[in-house]
Amino acid sequence: MAEPRLPYSTYRLQLNGDFTFAKAAALVPYLERLGVSHCYTSPYLKARAGSLHGYDIVDHNTFNPEIGDRDSFNRFVAALRRHRMGHILDLVPNHMGIFGSDNQWWLDVLENGAASAHAIYFDIDWRPHKEVLRGKVLIPVLGEHYGSVLEKGDLKLVFDADRGEFSIWYYAHRFPVDPGTYPMIIEQGLSEFLAVRPAEDPDAQDIQALISAFGHLPPRWDQTEDKLLERRRDKEVHKRHLAELCARSEGVAAHIAQTVALFNGTPGVPESFGPLHRLLEQQAYRLAFWHVASDEINYRRFFDINDLGGIRVEEPTVFDATHRFVLDLLQEGQLDGLRIDHPDGLYDPNGYYRQLVQSASMALGEENTGEHPPSFYLVVEKILAGHEHLPAHWPVHGTTGYDFANIVGGLFVYPNSEHELDRIYTRFTGVRKSFDELLFEGKKLVIETQLASELTILVNILDRIAQYNRYTRDFTLIGLRNALTLVVASFPVYRTYANGHRALSDEERRYIDWAVARAKKRSTAVDPSIFEFIRNVLLGQGSADASNEVAQWALGFTMKFQQYTAPVMAKGLEDTTCYVYNRLTSLNEVGGDPNRYAVTIAAFHHTCQDRRQHWPHAMLATSTHDTKRSEDVRARIAVLSELPGEWQRNVGRWTRLNRNKKTLVDGQPAPSRNDEYLLYQTLVGAWPLGKVELEVFRPRIRAYMLKAVREAKVHTSWVNPNADYEAAVEHFVDGLLHDETSRFLNDFIPFVRRVARPGLLNSLSQLLLKLTAPGVPDIYQGNELWEFALVDPDNRHPVDYGIRQEQLEALERDWHGETRIDLPPSLLAHMEDGRIKLFVTWRLLNLRRHHPELFIDGEYLPLSTNGARADHLCAFVRRHEGRRLVVVAPRWFHRLLVNHEAPVGDLIWNGTEVEWAGGGEWYNLFTGAKLAGDDRMSAAHLFADFPLAAFTDFDPT
Repeated sequence: MAEPRLPYSTYRLQLNGDFTFAKAAALVPYLERLGVSHCYTSPYLKARAGSLHGYDIVDHNTFNPEIGDRDSFNRFVAALRRHRMGHILDLVPNHMGIFGSDNQWWLDVLENGAASAHAIYFDIDWRPHKEVLRGKVLIPVLGEHYGSVLEKGDLKLVFDADRGEFSIWYYAHRFPVDPGTYPMIIEQGLSEFLAVRPAEDPDAQDIQALISAFGHLPPRWDQTEDKLLERRRDKEVHKRHLAELCARSEGVAAHIAQTVALFNGTPGVPESFGPLHRLLEQQAYRLAFWHVASDEINYRRFFDINDLGGIRVEEPTVFDATHRFVLDLLQEGQLDGLRIDHPDGLYDPNGYYRQLVQSASMALGEENTGEHPPSFYLVVEKILAGHEHLPAHWPVHGTTGYDFANIVGGLFVYPNSEHELDRIYTRFTGVRKSFDELLFEGKKLVIETQLASELTILVNILDRIAQYNRYTRDFTLIGLRNALTLVVASFPVYRTYANGHRALSDEERRYIDWAVARAKKRSTAVDPSIFEFIRNVLLGQGSADASNEVAQWALGFTMKFQQYTAPVMAKGLEDTTCYVYNRLTSLNEVGGDPNRYAVTIAAFHHTCQDRRQHWPHAMLATSTHDTKRSEDVRARIAVLSELPGEWQRNVGRWTRLNRNKKTLVDGQPAPSRNDEYLLYQTLVGAWPLGKVELEVFRPRIRAYMLKAVREAKVHTSWVNPNADYEAAVEHFVDGLLHDETSRFLNDFIPFVRRVARPGLLNSLSQLLLKLTAPGVPDIYQGNELWEFALVDPDNRHPVDYGIRQEQLEALERDWHGETRIDLPPSLLAHMEDGRIKLFVTWRLLNLRRHHPELFIDGEYLPLSTNGARADHLCAFVRRHEGRRLVVVAPRWFHRLLVNHEAPVGDLIWNGTEVEWAGGGEWYNLFTGAKLAGDDRMSAAHLFADFPLAAFTDFDPT
């Protein structure tokens, strides 16, 4: 069997300096036996040294040397090919790692400003509203205010004699000096140097000639083509001459060394730093305290991360430069697919997809203009709201699966407890605002703090449009800013996709109308006509007297607006409100809606049928490198929805037991009741199986809670940390987890053990659905066994593949041996060791691999259930060309397991029946037993020996 082009299943590996191409290659035989069709890796292009994730790329045209070189990559791919497996790469088109000293494109921009050949690569506003930043890029990298850093001597002028280059260094960060300002350095003390040399001295003549040459370079602000070419050529020539002069002349080298020392000043003598300050003022950048970023930064970032600079991949030159290497890998047959990271950050996502498909198809010798999905696998990390659909015209195979994670997770939340959990949460925490109110406030906070500078850029463009028209010219900057803030904070989805070529869809127009109407309703001071003006601009409905230039401004505003609403939603929802609204945290996931309490079986069936019809190759995820809680953590927390009364009694008792472990901060006990409520759910979800090593577990929870309270931005934050509050949180965590014999843990551990088993069964049932539903299931590294991981970096820890390989080999022996009949009850009796999850994964992935057409092309037909436990079952059949697979997945296990150890047998299922797909002989995928089919089947028979049911009407071996 040839390796598949489009995947049947994927397995995500996080590559870094500790997990290289060589280690990935050694793992391939195990992944093949597991049943994986494609190995899907994190980015491996050259990234910042020590990167654990690979998203801070500094060179798109070479491998990350910490992961491996071309030879080790080739060996990795060769191993995949030998085992009939494909390869998918996580591609990062939106941003690069900047700062440091290793991004040559960025360094060129710092040296030459807008005159740089790479200025077009980065999304920089060279004409910001603040006059002092015109023609400069603000670099918010300093740990203190600029003046303090300067006078402490932390900014160092350094001369690289081998390259003839001057740079300013701030620890590991290099800032090249504009060659046109080299005379400011070299001329310092030059008269003393010349005074001791005869006029005809060649070194003296050469140094003066170089000063003149550098001084006559075309300035950065001269953008005429011939001057740009002259500057780019001559600056390098002059630097080489300076290096050669220093190499042959000890006198010149000594003069420059003395001058550099003079510029670097003397700490404690403020006036000695005057020359360095004046030199810095003439550069194409302005160094600033990192706090300045949120208000004045004038380059687009990845969210609010200053050292990840947005790139303009919409420019053909930039696209070619950033995709050449990857396209070569595709052409060479080294890649079978791409996962596009953060496409909503792009200027024109659909335009990018079309260009990517067109370029890649050309490299593969295929014809595809970008109108339809390519022959290679292409999925996008698009976050969809619950009411939103992936645009049907995008030439991709679907999303990366966050939508599935939230739909399938909602099945295991018991709907009848919603109002009771609302009441418990409100009473315990005092949080009375609705989720929608908190989300609006969270987004508004992000706009006004972390992403305020990006809003300023938008407001300035909007003001330019308003000033053109006599009906709108009286709108003030403040009024426009306030109105735009409300519109963005009210936007119901991540973004829309206007691009000047395709009209907005009816759905997108409704989003804009909704946001403007909500903003107008929330406004108390803004002129209401401003909102209509903003709406008209976003809908492309400018006034009749608008010139072509104004129409272009309006389109530019709309596209920048779209780039802005996406990070605002992400930061306001995922990284703020999901840490504030803690009613049931299994719902607080990337791409989720914590306000949507539970998912009905009918809704699950509907989404599966829709995916099968429109996006049959979309990824299905339950754990990823970005999820806030692993699939097993969420599955266990969901159990709390089944026992709200017991949960209320427990948290009430725990808060009394732990009252003395709190600390007064600003007169209030810390942590807050809301953060305490989050902590208890976190402990329930992440508590390890078996013996707990508190010295290992405690630091994980401490780190998680510190991140959580900073993300919430209520009592502390990343920008303005409250050391006292954070210390109180750490003290509280340490107090709770200090000793396993404490009163709290003596009470907590029996409870968590009671919910652990239903949580494991939830996770197994969720796994069954993921591996059989329409789409391409993805396994995140290590999650074939139990993984109780929290948000990154906790979920990126090294994986013990030795134990996984040993367990898989043992499962294979037992399944193919004479003791097969004993295997299912053994797995069920010893669920804590994780073999049961590995077993289900192995059986279903191999079924998918050997019968891919059943899952990719097969129909999805819901099956009805009836009887006392009918609501506990999600059942469907996959059917393709005479072959059928029936799947029955139980849920709400805590309610099933009252007085029972396992969800098997007549007493549990009490006459419940499942509609069946027909008669004949059926094979139990998990026990190997055979069953005679009928129109309806007893749930007790389906679950006689195993808690999940998957039956084929063909021999799956």
